[in-house]
Amino acid sequence: MHLIDIGANLTHESFDHDRAAVLDRARAQGVVQMVITGASREHSPQALALAQAHPGELFATAGVHPHHATEYTDECDAEMRALHAHPEVVAVGECGLDYFRDFSPRPAQRRAFERQLQLGAENGKPLFLHQRDAHADFMAMMKNFDGKLAAAVVHCFTGSREELFDYLDQDWYVGITGWLCDERRGLHLRELVKHIPAHRLLIETDAPYLLPRTVRPQPSHRRNEPMYLAHIVEELARDRGEDVAVTAAATTRNAREFFRLPER
Repeated sequence: MHLIDIGANLTHESFDHDRAAVLDRARAQGVVQMVITGASREHSPQALALAQAHPGELFATAGVHPHHATEYTDECDAEMRALHAHPEVVAVGECGLDYFRDFSPRPAQRRAFERQLQLGAENGKPLFLHQRDAHADFMAMMKNFDGKLAAAVVHCFTGSREELFDYLDQDWYVGITGWLCDERRGLHLRELVKHIPAHRLLIETDAPYLLPRTVRPQPSHRRNEPMYLAHIVEELARDRGEDVAVTAAATTRNAREFFRLPER
């Protein structure tokens, strides 16, 4: 299988001591390309640097997560635009709304999100989106950009049937993570993933977060890493009633189309 991890936070400090080994383990499990998530003023340039150090294999997003929305100043906007001038940066985000934790005030979240939607409308790059407990406002803001965005993926989907079908009605892509493997919170996804059209399905680890709880043996450090994408696609294929090779091929094809990645 050739797999593409569309969301890995490889700039996270937990990878500082063994990042090269993490990449080697991922390659050994069939992960041929990764998109490194940029989610703040600090980490978006780091994601670009990683992508530039691994041409053709690693790519980056550049944006500001709603947790960091208060940092989205005019200076930050200029920094994001400079990052997006690089071809290795393949999507705007991670951006969106998060009313579950409210680490930034909601008005600040909406302002930062709108500015990044405008950036995507201007530069023609797809959107890498985050939404948690903010569905109504999220959909209303996205509606303001109908017909202006190249494409969008709701990354790390964990929501309801209603939310899923709202996204699919807009022809957006949906990213599935190891949340699927969580018997406490993710059981509803086992059924919902059957309804995602094959041409709108993407897979990701969101490493170092969301280690699949069905991985055996469980690593003692509890850190997720891209090598476990193979485990996620196996579980996803089983839930969809597909051969794993079919699910793997579809998600890889979709990732290349969505992010405009070269063959590898």
